[in-house]
Amino acid sequence: MSMTSSASMSARVPLVDLSGAFEPGIRRDEAVDAIRQACEDVGFLLITGHGISAELLQRVDFVSRQLFALPLQVKMSWVRHDQNRLGYVPLRSSALALAHDEVTPPDLAEAFSVSRFDDPADAVRAGSHAVAGDGRADFFAPNVWPDPKQAPGFREALNDCYAVLEALATDLMRLMALALNLDEHWFDDKIAEHITGLTVLHYPELQAPPLPGQYRRGSHTDWGSLTILHHDSQPGLQVLSPEGAWTDVPSVAGSLVVNLGDLMAAWTNDRWVSTQHRVVVHEQAVGSRISVAFFHQPAYDAVIECIPTCASADDPPHHEPVTSGEWIRQMIKKTHYH
Repeated sequence: MSMTSSASMSARVPLVDLSGAFEPGIRRDEAVDAIRQACEDVGFLLITGHGISAELLQRVDFVSRQLFALPLQVKMSWVRHDQNRLGYVPLRSSALALAHDEVTPPDLAEAFSVSRFDDPADAVRAGSHAVAGDGRADFFAPNVWPDPKQAPGFREALNDCYAVLEALATDLMRLMALALNLDEHWFDDKIAEHITGLTVLHYPELQAPPLPGQYRRGSHTDWGSLTILHHDSQPGLQVLSPEGAWTDVPSVAGSLVVNLGDLMAAWTNDRWVSTQHRVVVHEQAVGSRISVAFFHQPAYDAVIECIPTCASADDPPHHEPVTSGEWIRQMIKKTHYH
């Protein structure tokens, strides 16, 4: 299933204030209209009024910098592997541009990913044992947490962050349902047992210039329903316009970046766009960078197929149905070195 969209897109990333938008009323109506326009035009928006505390995000930033400052041999004891997609991901071990068959040098970022399946009962309820041997088990494995003596406060901060971003993602999906003229709860059963990963990305200060065509994160689209991103205001995140021009995503104090993923584009028959973006080694960036990304992914067995109201006789479904789990497995396999 190809997820490349030819829909027109403005390079402008709009700012949407969600204050009061999670209850019925004029503020919600205004936010829904703004979300609809952003999702059709660019697939990116900045949100304020989201309710995520600056103190929590600062705490995640602090404990993450402590973790990534540890010696590589220590971090490698928590490394991600084929049977568990969680844990530490070393520098230069993936190239996201490979998802679009663009060969680049490996990305200049290291990362640490967690999910919500530390409790085996949660994993079973989400379908971890529904079909044995189909490759799903690694999506439901418990987290690989660092030793609390070596990374104090890391587990607690990421668990707290996961919980509030999970709630925000549910609220955003409900606003997006309204923006598609659906019932507010249309997505609820498809995301109730979501398999979302929370990833802290570290872009270390480089000791040498990047190779030609090398980026912090190469050109890619995100794979799921939506992504919520917090970064430390350093420049580098860019989106691609239809004309092939890369445009910086602006930094607005207190805002979060929200962008659509491939599965939302498929759901909406490309009415909404999953836009290519990248993170460059920006000449104005100073020191190392931390970003926190909540990659919202529908339930493993959720079938992603065109929303009926997004197709017509003149515009039939563009994509074959696919399950959320199968799609993300394909993308991980394409972009990570083994």
